[in-house]
Amino acid sequence: MNPEVKRLQENIQASKLEVLNHPIYLELNSLSRLQTFLAYHVFAVWDFMTLLKRLQRELTGVELPWMPSPNPIMRRFVNEIVLGEESDTLPDGRSLSHFEMYVEAMKAAGANERPILQLLSSIKEGQAWKVALHEAQLPSAVVEFVEFHLGLAESAPVHAVASAFTFGREDLIPDMFLPLLNALHQNHSELASLIYYTERHIELDGDDHGPLSLQLMQELCGNDSKKWDEAEAYALKSLELRRKLWSAVLDTF
Repeated sequence: MNPEVKRLQENIQASKLEVLNHPIYLELNSLSRLQTFLAYHVFAVWDFMTLLKRLQRELTGVELPWMPSPNPIMRRFVNEIVLGEESDTLPDGRSLSHFEMYVEAMKAAGANERPILQLLSSIKEGQAWKVALHEAQLPSAVVEFVEFHLGLAESAPVHAVASAFTFGREDLIPDMFLPLLNALHQNHSELASLIYYTERHIELDGDDHGPLSLQLMQELCGNDSKKWDEAEAYALKSLELRRKLWSAVLDTF
């Protein structure tokens, strides 16, 4: 393993464990509590795609006229992630983004999907995302989480975006979703779609996307110690906001 990646992982380990060992997972012991969790977490499912699209814009060819991007390794990795996240195949043969899959799973579980859909509707109608976010009457932990990550996607250096994407998502999700999956299996039949979504993320991120995202960080930061220090700071911030999001959910129980 690249020594800079190893150093960064060691430096963020305590914050990562605060997320992985958060008491929220043990408290997802009823359908009503799970519904609340889904209504908060869906915003993280959505803003993940914005981080990913920033990476796609920076590292692949999306401008007109098309030109080949300079790094085929990063180009292939990002396009593979986009394919899986934006157009995955369901057991019934349909293709949906993982966000759409999650919203369908929320509906099946009886969770309230209206706040996230209303936010997207406001943005689609032309309202600035930050205005729409602050006017949506969302819990403060949701606003803070989304505002940070969308702000990164909008204006931060690409290695900062990649760090939040890697260490706050792809490298975290397999271990984070395992206790969630255990909680889901103890609940109701309405959760079949959500269980599929969770198992799919553990499979994709653990086997493919997580290791490749570490390679992406190596490609973007190289031997630049300043970039690695910045990447660490953004990773820590992303993990801290995730912990606060989980604590906000727990406080509602």
